[in-house]
Amino acid sequence: MSEKVRYFPGKELGPKSLEDGEVLITHTVADLKYSWASGEAIGRFLSELQNGRIIARKCKNCERILVPPRMFCEDCFRDTDEWVYLKDTGSINTYSIAHVGTDAHRLSEPLFVAVISIDGASELMGFLHLLGEVAEKEIRVGMKVQAVWKPASERVGSILDIKYFKPIK
Repeated sequence: MSEKVRYFPGKELGPKSLEDGEVLITHTVADLKYSWASGEAIGRFLSELQNGRIIARKCKNCERILVPPRMFCEDCFRDTDEWVYLKDTGSINTYSIAHVGTDAHRLSEPLFVAVISIDGASELMGFLHLLGEVAEKEIRVGMKVQAVWKPASERVGSILDIKYFKPIK
């Protein structure tokens, strides 16, 4: 049985093609602008962070308090019912100690990152954030922590309006 040879029109390019100018090359600086809609729940959450408050959504059917807030309860498959303000305290659910930065360089000081379960929210509800004012050997699961906020004039409606969470002594 003979194999059929497929024909692809065009010319193979290599390094010589570039040197001889057979390939058009342009250089440009990309000025990319992105925008996105955060949605009703996260939009309100970020606005409240800018005001120094943590807000959640409550599902009256299963009585869960969802933070970060969601307009839809993924347990009950129904819309959530109301907004609820929470304290800016919580406890460490899990944590990690990073000795290498996101660009793979060694950090001079380790970075402490934790999942914070927010007080008043349903079990295991919370978010990932930095820990501060704590020594590595002191960090433990269950440790009570409180948000340290940026000054009001520096807040922009970002999760980083909370600088970090520190232990409650």
